[in-house]
Amino acid sequence: MKLGELASRLGAELRGDPAVEVTGVKGIEIAGPTEITFVANPRYSALARTTKAAAVLVEPEFPEIDRPTLRLKNPYLAFSRALGLFYQPPLYPPGIHETAVIDLSAQIGEGAHIGAYVVIGAGVRLGPHATLLPHVVLYPGVQAGSHLFAHAHAVVREGCVLGDHVTLENGAIVGADGFGFAKNEAGHWEKIPQSGPVRLGDRVDVQANACIDRATVGATEIGSGAKIDNLVQVGHGSRVGENTLLCAQAGLAGSSVVGDNAILAGQAGVAGHCELGDGVILTAQSGVSHDVPAGKMLSGSPAFDNRIWLRAVTIFQRLPELLKRLDRLEKRVQASPEPDGKVAQE
Repeated sequence: MKLGELASRLGAELRGDPAVEVTGVKGIEIAGPTEITFVANPRYSALARTTKAAAVLVEPEFPEIDRPTLRLKNPYLAFSRALGLFYQPPLYPPGIHETAVIDLSAQIGEGAHIGAYVVIGAGVRLGPHATLLPHVVLYPGVQAGSHLFAHAHAVVREGCVLGDHVTLENGAIVGADGFGFAKNEAGHWEKIPQSGPVRLGDRVDVQANACIDRATVGATEIGSGAKIDNLVQVGHGSRVGENTLLCAQAGLAGSSVVGDNAILAGQAGVAGHCELGDGVILTAQSGVSHDVPAGKMLSGSPAFDNRIWLRAVTIFQRLPELLKRLDRLEKRVQASPEPDGKVAQE
């Protein structure tokens, strides 16, 4: 593809030779003379001057460099779309593999690809253009909209409801029993029935080996556009808002509520029955055991305001030095206290 055509398809302002041939997309440090790259983080700006790439996707105000540039407001998004122009994932033609087991009462929409050893239970309703790769299992009563894409070994449990354009990566589990047990008279843990399904909105992505538990009563709900990363745990009866990100190994205890457009970074945790407002950000490894108002950014465990946390971390790093200074001051006081009881400044 010529650079001029690529600029046109991305809606970018081209500064450079439109006839340059482009064959692919790579990172800024490894891109070659026929590949494009991008700069979205200021820390990589210097690399734009040394890259061997055919062109660099940058913001409109980016300084001039000796490489061609494609200028537009969101270079990272443009980079993603450029990838889509050069990389095409495998295509799965419509058809049902002879080893698939499909209950006679299931309804399969047109254009579906049903792979080897897929199991589809009684009463399942599958929208058009679904792709179910080998060993996917849909329990009885599952309902899914159009363009469901379930990778190998994904499982959707009984009665769960999925919107349109849902993607389940390998090993994703939607609707496993919630972790509910009550101690009986004999002191043994007795399982509490988990009767409520999981409901996923449209354009929800559930990454590899993530688990979204079904509810004791009611439902566990994931809003449209939410993205659930690898190894995330969503506890029973929780609600996750639209366009919210739950990053790798984040965990929500039962009945947690997370608003729209929130971000829980890696290994962040939320205690049960806590409510996080819209736009809340929990930085990596933060732990929350209280409600959080909308728009707040929290860090640490227990989590508190990110700005105060940054100051506290700075102080924490200085504790050994401060302790030494305190020891010296104590020794000075003990050795020669001033007549008025004051200690000279160190």
